[in-house]
Amino acid sequence: MKKTVSSIFLALLFSYSATANTTVDNEKKEVNVSQSKVTWKGYKVTGAHDGTMELKSGHLEMDGNKLVGGEFVVDMTSLTVTDLKAGDGKEKLEGHLKSDDFFGVANHAESKLVFTSVKPLNKNSYTVVGDLTIKGITKPVTLVISMFEGKATATVKIDRAKYDVKYGSGSFFDNLGDKTIYDEFDLVVDLVL
Repeated sequence: MKKTVSSIFLALLFSYSATANTTVDNEKKEVNVSQSKVTWKGYKVTGAHDGTMELKSGHLEMDGNKLVGGEFVVDMTSLTVTDLKAGDGKEKLEGHLKSDDFFGVANHAESKLVFTSVKPLNKNSYTVVGDLTIKGITKPVTLVISMFEGKATATVKIDRAKYDVKYGSGSFFDNLGDKTIYDEFDLVVDLVL
C-alpha cells in the first residue's frame, strides 16, 4: 500500500512539475489605438501629399521578449490629408482618396495586415512578411518593425497598383505626363503597447 501511495505521489509531483514549467503560448499585447499613429505619404511627378489614418484594432504576439506574430486593422474612413489646410484643397483630396478612384472606403472601410512570418533582424528589429488586404484584395508585403520600451515602429512601401488603385497610375494609363501619381506610397506606423 505504501508503495502504491508513493507511486501516485511521485506521478502527481512529476505531472505538476511538467505543467508548472510549461511556457505560456504566445502572449498578445494589445495596441493602444488611441495613442498609436499611422502616417502615409504618396508621391506624384509634381510633388507629394501626406496624411494619417487611425488604427481600429491591433496586437503583437510575443514569445517572451521576441515578436512572433501580429495583426492590425486600419479604419480607412479616418483617412486625412495633413499637408494641406482646410479650404486649400484638403477636403477635395480627402474625398477623392476615399472615392472609388482610390480606396473606395464606402465599400472597403477597413484594411488589414496579418503577419505570416517574423524573422529577427537585430536585437530590437524584425523583418516581417504579412498579408495586406486593401479593397478586398490580399497581397504579401514585407516590412521592418523595431521595438523598444513598450513602443514599436513599422515602415513599409506599398504598391497601390496591386490593390486595383489605378487612378493616375502610369502602370495602367499612358501619356499622363506631370499628372502621373506614383504607384508606391509609404506607411509609417507608430505603435504604443
